[in-house]
Parts: sequence; C-alpha cells; structure tokens
Amino acid sequence: MTAFSSSGPARRLVSVLRQAGITNTDVLSVIETTPRQLFMPESLAHKAYENTALPIGNGQTISQPLMVATMTQLLMQHECKSVLEIGTGSGYQTAILAQLIDKVFSVERIAQLQYQAKRRLRNLDLHNVSMRHGDGWEGWRSKAPFDGIIVTAAAAQIPQALVEQLADGGVMIIPVGEQQQTLVVLRRFGEQIEQQRIGDVRFVPLVKGELL
Repeated sequence: MTAFSSSGPARRLVSVLRQAGITNTDVLSVIETTPRQLFMPESLAHKAYENTALPIGNGQTISQPLMVATMTQLLMQHECKSVLEIGTGSGYQTAILAQLIDKVFSVERIAQLQYQAKRRLRNLDLHNVSMRHGDGWEGWRSKAPFDGIIVTAAAAQIPQALVEQLADGGVMIIPVGEQQQTLVVLRRFGEQIEQQRIGDVRFVPLVKGELL
C-alpha cells in the first residue's frame, strides 16, 4: 500500500470523524494521510480538510469527508476484494478505496473528470484501479461480479443492472431518492435482496448517459 504523510489539518479532520462515529482505524488512517487538496481546484485547497463537500466543476462535488468515511466503513464491514465505484468524480473516494481494497473498478460519465482523476491516481502511485468512461446506471458488466459496489451519486431508484453485477453475498452502498435521499446498504443472497436504511443524505443525482 502506498504510504502518504499526515498533517495537522488532516489529524484534526480525523478527530472530527471519530467524534461523528467513524471507528474503523484503517479508514481513518487512510483519510488522514491522503492529500485531499490534490483532488480539488487549487483555489479551494485551503478548505481541503474541512468536513464539507466542495465543487470540482461540471456541476459535480468532492464528497464531504464524513460521507466518504461512512460509506467506506460500511463497505469495509464485508469481505470485499473487488469493488465497483459508480461516479469517479475527483477520484478522492477512488483513492481511499484503492488503499483498502485489492482491486477497484470505477465508472465516470464525464470524460474530463475521468481524465483528471486518472492523472491524480497515477501521480499518487495508485495502480490497482481500472477506470471506464460510461453510464454508471449500466455498471461494468464485463468485470462483474463484484464483492462490493459503492455509488457516489443519488439514484432515483436502485439500478437493476448494478444489483445483477453483485456477487452472491455482495454489498452495495447507494444513496437513493430525489428530493428525499436515503443511504441504503443492499445485500444480495442469490435472488434474495436485503436492504438496510442508514439515514438521510444529500448527493448530486446519478444521471444516465455519458458526456465526452
């Protein structure tokens, strides 16, 4: 695993995450040492270790660190060796996953964001990520099944294609809803689906199609 150094602001952020209920020490360690400022416009770098979502262009945001930590911690409660991420965005969540999971597959519908994220991950020497420009609603069927799927935008309803790409016993972490959004943990056991609602969230919408 690539090792990065920590900083005072990063340690303070981790303290905030602990107080908010994040207990997984691996997740906290990776968030503390991953340079979040590299995943946002330079003009916002001074806000990198605030617990807030920030704009990254193209109508998208880099998620609030607490939400990244929460979704990653939920995923890490299960044995996941291969994970599909829907919505690469800045690549920050991807970088967190890449330091905790053996193989990460990430789909992004906006080509410019995907290009920028790929360059950031390469610069950080994170090479266990495969990236694809495409429609997140469709997932990445040729690489399925996945032990885990993490969706970083809110779907109006759970995409059936993603459910079908979960391995038996696999877990999906996904925000669902339009005006009212709820974070859902979905487990697949054969043809049986179990869902657990975690709480209210706010994400950009999971849009169908792709942009060049």
